[in-house]
Amino acid sequence: MKLTLLASGAALALSAGAAMADFNLTILHTNDFHARFEPINRFDSSCGAEDNAEGKCFGGSARLATGVADAKARAENTLLVDGGDQFQGTLFYTYYKGKLAAEMMNQMGYDAMTVGNHEFDDGPEVLREFIGATEFPILMSNADVSGEPLLADVIQKSTVIEKGGERIGLIGLTPQDTDELASPGPNVIFTDPAGAVQAEVDKLIADGVNKIVVLSHSGYATDQRVAEATTGVDVIVGGHSNTLLSNTHENAAGPYPTVVNGVQIVQAYAYGKYLGELNVTFDDGGNVTAVSGDLLLMDAAVAEDEATVARVSEAATPLEEIRNKVVAEAAEPIGGDRDVCRSMECSMGSLIADAMLDRVKDQGVEIAIQNGGGIRASIDAGPVTMGEVLTVLPFQNTLSTFQVSGKTIVDALENGVSQVEEGAGRFPQVAGMTYSFDPKAEAGSRIADVMVGGAPIDLEKVYGVVSNNYVRNGGDGYDMFTTAENAYDFGPDLADVTAEFLAAKGPFTPYTDGRITIKE
Repeated sequence: MKLTLLASGAALALSAGAAMADFNLTILHTNDFHARFEPINRFDSSCGAEDNAEGKCFGGSARLATGVADAKARAENTLLVDGGDQFQGTLFYTYYKGKLAAEMMNQMGYDAMTVGNHEFDDGPEVLREFIGATEFPILMSNADVSGEPLLADVIQKSTVIEKGGERIGLIGLTPQDTDELASPGPNVIFTDPAGAVQAEVDKLIADGVNKIVVLSHSGYATDQRVAEATTGVDVIVGGHSNTLLSNTHENAAGPYPTVVNGVQIVQAYAYGKYLGELNVTFDDGGNVTAVSGDLLLMDAAVAEDEATVARVSEAATPLEEIRNKVVAEAAEPIGGDRDVCRSMECSMGSLIADAMLDRVKDQGVEIAIQNGGGIRASIDAGPVTMGEVLTVLPFQNTLSTFQVSGKTIVDALENGVSQVEEGAGRFPQVAGMTYSFDPKAEAGSRIADVMVGGAPIDLEKVYGVVSNNYVRNGGDGYDMFTTAENAYDFGPDLADVTAEFLAAKGPFTPYTDGRITIKE
């Protein structure tokens, strides 16, 4: 099912007949929405009503609803799908869990969605509630859920949807390391993505389905590997790595679509800022004969659907008192950009790590470690509301204090930089210490020059450490912390700690001070 071009005279002679069998499908797609039901600003954080009126905002469910409706109206056959991670990211999720996401997706007419790792943040129970409220299939092929009673009968590995008289096979993927990234519980077993996809492709082809789309919350790099390692897949709609693929955007990580082994790979960044629109033409044999499309920017040029604006406003009412409380002031923007905080020292990472260490410094704690993936947004200059802080730190993580050896600290840092080339969330933002790393070295041998309190780290010494409860309990690959001594995981909420630290500093001026350096 690779891109097939009709070139020869014999082929051209048959083209009129072949055209009769052509099937045109427009795949509309989103991924990593993260509860951004309201418009966002250029920092992917909350965007106020005044700025929205002035055309400075992007996304939001009301704008996305219009974008979807307009795209459906101009297409012959449409498939609206999501690449996972609808959950987590704003107070809307904190308050409603998956209920509002299900309502909005039903309203827009989604056809299918794959499970993202954040769909497991609150365990199988909340995911089951979400699935029960949706009117479309939820897919995940590379996990055995048969041992989890809450999910065994509600998640499908693949499904077949009919559009324009044609049968389209859809397969779901989620990160293989979801057990490290979220809280799926002990009864869900995750497996290799390529093998899982091929098994479902074979079943679909045996059933006569020759048009196959994978919904993959696995990241751009994994999607390319799956495309290379499988046969029979036509399109992969991605997510997880928040990758911007485009033919027109100067900051795009790759073309839209990226073609690997004949497979068309697309992804639409995150937060509803873009709607992906991939137009695919299939011949009668299910071969892709033409592709076009790109990301559609959901900016002020896209009118907001009035009914959706009203519904989101209604849903926001219980959140107003919490989110509008001004807790601090920022003298300059505080950078929490995903790409920066997952690859080097960032000002938001230094702020959060310093805030954690400051809170527990009288407990003999010397080191703070914050995973870059737990930092979800930047904060603009000016008054800082609690809503903004919660958008940066939405996971309701608590401070964890514990004791480990210097060697364990180095092992933790090695884990933290082991997937830096993939933009993994395990990257360690730190306080109370400095380190350098060589991204070109082999993973496991990248860390050097570790200093604690200005002195070289002692591999035999036991150090007091503060992190968040997610990292302390092995999240993002930090398994070395699960056996720590004197662990206490029930400290104050990390967002509250950060807000109070900001407030105590008066107008806060963000900084980076060289605590993390990259060896050239």
